[in-house]
Amino acid sequence: MAKQFKLSAAPRAESGRNAVKKVRARGSVPAVIYGGSEAPNNLEINRREIEKILAYAVGENLLVELQIASQGKTTNRLSLIQEIQHHPVRGDILHVDFQAVSATETIQAEIPVEAQGVPKGVKTGGGLLEQSLRVLLVECLPQNLPDVIHMNVTSLDIGQSYHVRDLILPEGVQAVTDPELTVFRVSEPTVVSESATALGEQPSAPEVIKEKKPEAAGAQEASKK
Repeated sequence: MAKQFKLSAAPRAESGRNAVKKVRARGSVPAVIYGGSEAPNNLEINRREIEKILAYAVGENLLVELQIASQGKTTNRLSLIQEIQHHPVRGDILHVDFQAVSATETIQAEIPVEAQGVPKGVKTGGGLLEQSLRVLLVECLPQNLPDVIHMNVTSLDIGQSYHVRDLILPEGVQAVTDPELTVFRVSEPTVVSESATALGEQPSAPEVIKEKKPEAAGAQEASKK
């Protein structure tokens, strides 16, 4: 399940390019939180804290408890990191968007799907494992949100497949994606023709018979006489 992080934040009254530069100069990152019953709020978050969270994150869906300090009081708001903007050259974090969520209301999110093990059809039959679905749309409470969905594919033989309905999801997590969609499939091995070209041999060039020129033909006839 998605690990929940805590992150210090503060309201941000400044707006505009120059104000954002000041925020970054004091070691903070501009941010915004939106969604839920409250209006969007501009924030600034600690740069080192957000970098540490991203360094230890496993999946893309990060559940963050924002601890917003204002006028001697701290307000906690549960959120998901929705988008992170990076500098195109240096890679620095320029801005973070948070989506407010409720611990008691379900959310929908896309979770990556990964295969575990080597299919029987690949190991013994020379087949090829194909993955048709990379992410799965699920619905669950924020605290039940998985980092990744693993599927054991070792029993798949050539021509067999697993669909969305075959995925084993964590408790409290339901798939929204069409259950009939194929996720993994083992295809037949590619048949290589044992021809000279397939073996790397170059076919010999055909003999080209050129028509004799009239002058050459006449000379040869004269020599015979």
